[in-house]
Amino acid sequence: MIILAPQVAEQLVFFLGLLVYLTLQLPTAGAATAQMPEDTLLAYAVNIHQTPMQTWGPGYGIFLGKGKFLTAAHVAGRTWFTRPKVTIAGHEYPTQVVKEGKLEGTDLTLLAVEEDLLPMRLRLRRLPLCSAPPRPGQEVVTVIPEAVVRSHIIAPDRIPLGARRFNTAIVDVAKTGNSGSGVFDVKEKCLLGIMSRKISQKRINQVTKKEENYDVAKYFVPAAEIAAFVPPGTFDAQ
Repeated sequence: MIILAPQVAEQLVFFLGLLVYLTLQLPTAGAATAQMPEDTLLAYAVNIHQTPMQTWGPGYGIFLGKGKFLTAAHVAGRTWFTRPKVTIAGHEYPTQVVKEGKLEGTDLTLLAVEEDLLPMRLRLRRLPLCSAPPRPGQEVVTVIPEAVVRSHIIAPDRIPLGARRFNTAIVDVAKTGNSGSGVFDVKEKCLLGIMSRKISQKRINQVTKKEENYDVAKYFVPAAEIAAFVPPGTFDAQ
């Protein structure tokens, strides 16, 4: 029989209790699988803001790797004036503009931050760009620093006629990430697009009998346009 000193016994009880607590906190295999989008994709989401801070709320962007960040062109604005910054976990980083697009052209802007300034957890990451085109019904997630939200791609014929040129769109307008957020393929965990704008349609309110705008979808710039926009070598696959 082994007799422990009271102090040693107390420490042993404490560590055994801590071990039991940590064991209970571990997710099951099924739970780990369910949380995979959050675990693997949230790290790529950042905030983008203009200087001075824009009045319309936070904009978003996605870290691609090698110090490069992709956002919607209208989020970064006219960069010679707005001097956009990248914010990661509350820390602000100045950017250099690699390539700037336009809202009514290709709604993308590629920014760069000196890689040595970034957290080590980001420096080692590389984000793949989806090679397969988006398809109606495809399950996707939108990613911002605060949340990952599931959605799916709608068929082009569900988009109002006047907006059919924006033919890559998702539903769940009120819940999913806004401009600059990433749209990811759920299964492949690759970047499928960058969120650009809402698509609205005029309808008659049956209660007020007045014509009102209703949001019906959100358009995202698809991976094929991203690949054509960014310089060669931005993604490892290029």
